[in-house]
Amino acid sequence: MAVKYKRVIIKISGEALAGEKGMGFDQAVLQGVVEEICKVHDLGVQIGIVVGGGNFWRGRQGTEMERTTADHMGMLATVINALALQDAIERRGVPTRVQTALNITRVAEPYILRKALSHLDKGRIVIFACGTGNPFFSTDTAVALRAAEIGAEVILLAKNVDGIYDSDPKLNPNAKKYKEIGYLDFISQGLKAMDTAAVAICMENKTPILAFGLDEEDALIRAVSGDDSLGTWIK
Repeated sequence: MAVKYKRVIIKISGEALAGEKGMGFDQAVLQGVVEEICKVHDLGVQIGIVVGGGNFWRGRQGTEMERTTADHMGMLATVINALALQDAIERRGVPTRVQTALNITRVAEPYILRKALSHLDKGRIVIFACGTGNPFFSTDTAVALRAAEIGAEVILLAKNVDGIYDSDPKLNPNAKKYKEIGYLDFISQGLKAMDTAAVAICMENKTPILAFGLDEEDALIRAVSGDDSLGTWIK
C-alpha cells in the first residue's frame, strides 16, 4: 500500500485507551490500537506518539488541589500509558523507546530531540510522555510542539469521536460535523477537540491535523494513505 506521509505523530487520548470502562485500560482497545500502529510502521512510516493520561488522572478531578501538583500527577499518568503501549508494541516485535519530559531515568529516556530523531531514522517508534514537562500545558500542546520539533508531516488526532463537530454530538444529535476547518475558524468558534494553544502552534508551523475516531476500522492506515473520507482536517 502506498503511503502519503513518511513521518507522523499520533496523539492518543488516555480516555480512548479506557474504552467503555472509563478508567484504566481496556485490553481489547489497547491491542487494537497497537495492531494498527504496528501495521502503519510495517508500511515504512516513522511514528512518534504522544499519549494522554485521562484514564488515570484528569485535572484536579473536583478537588481543591493546587494546579501545578495536579498537572504533575497528570504527567506521571501519561508515563503509565506510555509504558503500557511500549510493552504491547514490543511484544508485536517493533522496537520502541519512551522519552519523558520529566526525568524518570529508571523507566525511560529523557526527551532529547537528537536521540528521538535518531530512533525514528532507525525505525523505532518513539512515545513521548509527560506532556511538555510544564504545568498549565496539556498533552495537546505537547503533540503540537513535538510535531514541529521532529518535523512530522501531520498530526493524527485519534479520539473517541469520529471528527470535529460544531457542538458536542453526544449532547446534540443535530451537531454538524466539519470535513475541514481552518486554524483561525477553529479558535474563533471555541471548539474543544484540541486546545487553542496547540492549534495556534500548529498554525504557526503549518502543521496539519487530522482528527478521527480511534475505533474506526483501519483508521490509522487510512490516515497515512491519505483517505479523504476520514475524520476532520484542521489546516
